Amino acid sequence: MSVIGIVAEYNPFHRGHEYHIHRTRELVGADTAVVCVMSGDFVQRGEAAIYSKFARAEAACRCGADLVIELPLPWCLASAESFARGAVYLLDALGCDTLSFGSESGDVGALEQLADLLLIPEFNDHVKRMIQEKPNMSYASARQRAAFDRCGDAAQLMEMPNNILALEYLKAIRTLDSKLRPLTVRRRGSPHDGTGGDYKSAAELRELLRAGMEITNELPKYAAEVFTSENRLGRGMPRRDLLETAILSRLRALRAEEYEQLPDASDGLGLRLYQAATEEPTLDAIMEATKTKRYAMSRVRRMICCAVLGVTAGMADAAPPYARVLAANARGCEQLRRLRDGALPLVTKPASVRQMGDFALQVFELGARAHDLAALAYSSVDARRGGADWRTSPIIL
Repeated sequence: MSVIGIVAEYNPFHRGHEYHIHRTRELVGADTAVVCVMSGDFVQRGEAAIYSKFARAEAACRCGADLVIELPLPWCLASAESFARGAVYLLDALGCDTLSFGSESGDVGALEQLADLLLIPEFNDHVKRMIQEKPNMSYASARQRAAFDRCGDAAQLMEMPNNILALEYLKAIRTLDSKLRPLTVRRRGSPHDGTGGDYKSAAELRELLRAGMEITNELPKYAAEVFTSENRLGRGMPRRDLLETAILSRLRALRAEEYEQLPDASDGLGLRLYQAATEEPTLDAIMEATKTKRYAMSRVRRMICCAVLGVTAGMADAAPPYARVLAANARGCEQLRRLRDGALPLVTKPASVRQMGDFALQVFELGARAHDLAALAYSSVDARRGGADWRTSPIIL
């Protein structure tokens, strides 16, 4: 039996995600097991997820996934390259033979050719020279211009966000010498961060929630039930005002040298963030004062999350030290039994991580800290109790 791997954030799980899982099974086989590696309580764009990782994992398992594994925090808050490498490593170690991902192009062959180009040392030297000649040019812009110089209009694939992530997955498969076979499903519905189409994007749904609108009709039935329950318990849509105060308090307590130890803090960006954090009155003002033409706002947001949660440079260069199970159904549990004696430790009982070495414990503690911080923004006071990550077992359906 094939085992499909999917990398996701499911923030929130919506009908486009359900379509991706179902379409993948149509292409590979109805009895295919689907294993998802999913971001935890903070996501790659540098903000708290709108529902906890346990709720999002349960929604995924009720809507087609069989097993959901957490991508640990250092890789969640890393660049797209490190995010993809960490996730691909986990899927490979979990016995998946195919990696299914969404893309705007739907053409895996064209994406593979472009990924191969991006891995050529001479190409990357060309990108570095362009940035040296034009210091205000972002890395993404320089890479796309260099790709256009090499392959013409094919470089337009790099303009679309799902294609960009797809390229990072393909690069990770090659650099890790993974046996995963890439499979792409053409994206339906709204663009990644846009509007229009059959299904609303996760970004659209988050904006509707922030505006106090109802999104139940935009979600699969069982996902809507999970998230409705979370809302009723006061654990949905974190309050920005509560989270912002907690984040500002932490940022102002850090020393300048701690900012310099953050991921992506090179070229003085860490010190720019330190200066802004000590002076500006709001998170938006801090980000605006830190951002430059060269660096995207998402990079600044991730640095802020890393500063608050204790993630330092180099953590995501290593491989994830374990696979933590968030949710599973019967088929997912069967897959876990096959992996029980594998090389990658499985975490089903949080306390077991204490026997997995210092790095594993450090990584788990970072995720627990992230869960506690996100909980401070819940509307329910009882739901803000700390330490929940150490007390929560996987959701078994």
